[in-house]
This record gives sequence, structure tokens and C-alpha cells, in this order.
Amino acid sequence: MTNSAQTGQAAAGVREFKMPDVGEGLTEAEILKWFVQPGDTVTDGQVVCEVETAKAAVELPIPFNGLVHELRFDEGTTVDVGTPIITVDTGGPATGTGGGDASAAQPAMETGPAAAAEVAGEAEAAQAGDEEAEPEGRQPVLVGYGVGASSTKRRPRKPAAGAADAAAPAPAPAAERATAPTPAPVPASNGSGAAAPVAPGGPRPLAKPPVRKLAKDLGVDLSTVTPTGPDGIVTRDDVHAAAAPARTPAPAAPAPVAAAEPAAEAAPEPAVPGVRETRIPVKGVRKATAQAMVGSAFTAPHVTEFVTVDVTRTMKLIGQLKQDPELAGVRVNPLLLVAKAFLLAIRRNPDVNASWDEEHQEIVRKHYVNLGIAAATPRGLVVPNIKDAQEKTLPELASALGELVGTAREGKTSPAAMNGGTVTITNVGVFGVDTGTPILNPGESAILAFGRIREQPWVHKGKVKPRHVTTLALSFDHRLVDGELGSKVLADTAAVLERPKRLMTWS
Repeated sequence: MTNSAQTGQAAAGVREFKMPDVGEGLTEAEILKWFVQPGDTVTDGQVVCEVETAKAAVELPIPFNGLVHELRFDEGTTVDVGTPIITVDTGGPATGTGGGDASAAQPAMETGPAAAAEVAGEAEAAQAGDEEAEPEGRQPVLVGYGVGASSTKRRPRKPAAGAADAAAPAPAPAAERATAPTPAPVPASNGSGAAAPVAPGGPRPLAKPPVRKLAKDLGVDLSTVTPTGPDGIVTRDDVHAAAAPARTPAPAAPAPVAAAEPAAEAAPEPAVPGVRETRIPVKGVRKATAQAMVGSAFTAPHVTEFVTVDVTRTMKLIGQLKQDPELAGVRVNPLLLVAKAFLLAIRRNPDVNASWDEEHQEIVRKHYVNLGIAAATPRGLVVPNIKDAQEKTLPELASALGELVGTAREGKTSPAAMNGGTVTITNVGVFGVDTGTPILNPGESAILAFGRIREQPWVHKGKVKPRHVTTLALSFDHRLVDGELGSKVLADTAAVLERPKRLMTWS
């Protein structure tokens, strides 16, 4: 492998595939594993390598067909986003990008902003390896998963101006030209400097494929978004603004809280005789975790409160739920009931579900709960979250928890799954720990530590009896959550776990 040509023009017929931004604004990624070697044949959509960003391990598909010409970097190398990492001999004209031809850009600029946006979007999508499904059968590429085994096809690109003229058919008769569809108009301005949103059923909003995917992940209808980009193009910021009208700080990397579910860790390397120290480079998930820890600890004033609670009734309920046919096939464990109790406590005390906007000096109250669950993985700690957890029934929450933990253990958690969390639960009890003082995830207001459940003597109905007991710890941002509010949330969570019938009476 060589880096000698990484900044130069590719040879004739050789196309470059650049390191895409697979994590919503990340600047670098480490190449973990190459799945191809020089001389191998690759097809559009084939996964060629796995990379690790600050948030997750992601598989990258190549956006064109050909023979692998060169791998620019070795495994273990950290590469900046936008740097060519592999070249492929496609047998066509040379190009220096990983997605769209240079020849296609010129006619796009000549045919107006709508065409330009389409070609620019196609180029960015090919580089990112992440396009939306097309009517011609192209499969969507999910971040972190790659594509299925079936074949894929790229939508046709705009030809160069000369090629288009040479291949253009004879002019259609006047009657046919009269019925030809007219180009979609550029969205009109609303007078504020930004284009007005496109009415549902109107022309398709202008947006690049990665922006369309972001809108799909956040549940945003692009036709309702007010575009602010050039020529009425919807940008990422427009989508985020539509998803959360109240100004919200950009999601940050997860803070280093303890894991909710242990994953199979790689065995530590044995000490080499005579070697007194081992230095391990800090990168990827661990680097992001360290940065998030420092940022959170020295930005948000942390307060932690504790409560010890008798959860004997909850343990009995768990045994009954495991026999419930409606919960067959999903994992029922104490974490499920803790999550449900925490969600109910937030519903009773909604002010706790908020974030602090330092730039605008605002408290942003969230009317949804994206519940983060800390999970240990072989690559480090990740905190994916369950979107709109407050709306889920107990079976739905159990299923979502199982999928979340299973995906994290496989190392396939996508960056989108870790963005937008509002509160978090960290289950330190699985490691035999009674409790801890967890650090907040940046941008969140509270994090609940769930300690181990142990049997110990407890005064119950005036008598000392063996009971199942656990300790909960709630850390919160004292800028927006005062002692009274934090205490109410913790007390309500404990009350539900002590008497789980409150799940019905308080709902």
C-alpha cells in the first residue's frame, strides 16, 4: 500500500473512493479491516472495508464497479474524511472523486439549480456510500450494516454535454412536446431570506440523499421543511430545526458511563517478559469518550442523589411477566422495569427532560424521551438510545431494549442510533456494583445508575426479613434541575419499583 498518489490526479480509467463522513460531522475514521485486495473485482454496493469512527464501527460499500487498483492506507491507519482510501480501475474516464463524474457537473450547472442539486446530491451519496432507495431497485445502505446479497444498480448519471448532444434523439413532434412534463420550479422565497416549505403533494423538495436519510431517521417530512440552502436546497440544519423547533445543542459523543449490558471483551494481551510499560494509542470510541467525559464534567455542574429501595415485588412481577405469552420471544429482566419506572417518573416530572443551550442561554424542554442505554462493547462504551421511548408499551420497550443491546454487542450500532438522547440509564449492577456517580452525557439533563440487586435483611411490616434490595443513583445538571425536581424523579422511580402496581395507578 502507498500514499504517494493520494493527492494527485488518478490515472486514466481509475476512480478514487474517498473516506466519507459516516457520522454526521465526524472528521476522521480508522480503517479496521480491508475486505478486498488489489486485483479483486468489486461491484457497486459491495462492502470493501470496515472503519471505526468516534461513535461506531461502520462498513463502507464502494459506489462503482471495477478492479481494485490500489489500497491507499494500511489497516489501523486513521484517515481524514475526504481523503481517497482506495482506487478502482473502472475502464472509463479518470475522475478524482468517489461518487459522480466531473463531466456530469458541468451540464448540471448549465441546466439550472434543480439539476445541479440532483447531481451534487448523487455525488455526495456515492462518496458516503449511503443512498436512498430508487425505483430502479437500488438497495438502501444502512450505516454499519452494508447491503444485502442481492444485486444493486445505480441510477443513470447525466452524460457530458457532448455525449448528450450525440446521443440525443430527434426532436419530438409538436403534439408530444406539448404534453411533456415541465421542470419542477425552485421553491419561492418566503420573504425571510429562506425559501418557503413545499406544500405536500407539490414538487419534490430539493435535498441531497444524505439529508433525505437524516430526515427519514428523524421522522421529518421534507415537504414541511423551510429550505435555507442555495437555490432552495434543504440542508442538514434545516432538518434538525424542523425536528426540534427549540434550539438544541448538537449531539455529542457519549460520556463514559458504566455499561448497561456486558459484552464479550477481547482478552487483554499478556505482559511481555522484561517490558515494564505498554502504551495504547487513544483513538476511536475511547478518544471520543474521554473528550466527552472532560467536557461534561467541567461544563455541567453535577449533583448525584441516592436511594436504596426494596424491589422484592418487582422481582416477583418479572417472574410472572416471563410467563406472559405476549412477551414471548423478548427478554424480560430488571432493567426493563427500571426503564419503565424511570419513564413514568419523567412523565410525572417533565421539567427534568431538558437540555441547556449555552449559546442562546435557554433551557430546551423536550416533549419526547430518547432513552439512552449504556452498553459495553469490545471497542469501548456506546450509548445508543430508544427513540420516543415514552410512547412504547411494555412489550415494545422490551423488544427495543433487546435489539439495542444485541446490535451494540455486534459492534453495529449506527451513529444515528447514538444521536439525540435526552436521558440515560447505566446498569452497573451487572458487574456486581452497588451504585456509582455517573457522568452526564453531553446535552442531557439526567442519568440514572441502577445497582446490583442483592438479598439482605430489611424491615418489612415491622419485622426483619430477607428482601431483594437495590440502590439507585441519579446524577443531574444543576443548572436546569434543582434539588427538589431531581429528588422527585428519583423518589418516583424508586416508588414504582417498590410497588410496581403504580405502573397502572400512576399512568
